[in-house]
Amino acid sequence: MIVTVTPNPSLDRTYELPGLVRGAVLRAAVDRVDPGGKGVNVSRAVAAAGHRTVAVAPLGGPEGALLARLLGDHGVEAAGVEISGSTRVNITLVEPDGTLTKVNAPGPEIAPAEAERLLETVRVRSAGADWIACCGSLPRGLPPSWYAELVARSHRAGVRVALDTSGAALSAALGEQPDVVKPNTAELAEAVGRPLPTVGDALEAARELCGRGARSVLASLGAAGQLLVDPSGAFFAAARVPAVRSDVGAGDASLAGFLAAGGTGRAALAAAVAHGAAAVRLPGSVMPSPADLDPSAVTVSADIPLDLVLARHAP
Repeated sequence: MIVTVTPNPSLDRTYELPGLVRGAVLRAAVDRVDPGGKGVNVSRAVAAAGHRTVAVAPLGGPEGALLARLLGDHGVEAAGVEISGSTRVNITLVEPDGTLTKVNAPGPEIAPAEAERLLETVRVRSAGADWIACCGSLPRGLPPSWYAELVARSHRAGVRVALDTSGAALSAALGEQPDVVKPNTAELAEAVGRPLPTVGDALEAARELCGRGARSVLASLGAAGQLLVDPSGAFFAAARVPAVRSDVGAGDASLAGFLAAGGTGRAALAAAVAHGAAAVRLPGSVMPSPADLDPSAVTVSADIPLDLVLARHAP
């Protein structure tokens, strides 16, 4: 069972447009609403793979009620913590060539009592869990140390923690030794304070995060693939993707695949890449089911292509 924690969840509204013209009245070909937020997406992908998952999140207003209902429709058990503010709504505009334009709302401010109730809900609902996945940015009201406190409490309860966040929240949590951290290229570069033009540079940066406390690092390198550094060594994996329809939530699907496959070693890395490759072929933030996966398209190797250049804006 995998528990996810999303401190700043959302309703994700996706419009597929024939073209994006500034100042024009546009008519969408597709209009869909999905429960959103990085941890919520992980739960949706875990549920789509047939595993039990509980999504812990602050929920407020009619938007929060709708998000909880949509999670139930996806087979996810919602453990909502009631807050006084309203859950945010994010907008994604998709053009025919796959270009995405996103508008993310800031979300509500979390009061100190609400923040403590959120931590207590994680403690109660994670009893017997295999993993806790803590994902996304922190909303207003939560200090950068909030994830570090969650990791420390979870470890005292004997539960492994995967962390997918960035900036000060990531730096603060490293000292509590999260079992997995999952940065993308930009987040990894920010964490070490330097650009990462090649896979070799990303490998060095991942090892640096391990030296600062992370027990393993699963780095998403965009179209280039993914890199895993853990106590057993370093591995690189990639997959053939003929065409990208939407990369919204692809990293979250990848983390779900990694954790559902055990969260360590080559097999889990292969599952992560298979899930991420499947997600980018689906519309909006739809999470892949086992029928969408193509494990044969994935290659995993300990021979890392150190000179492979990374896309400048790899997600």
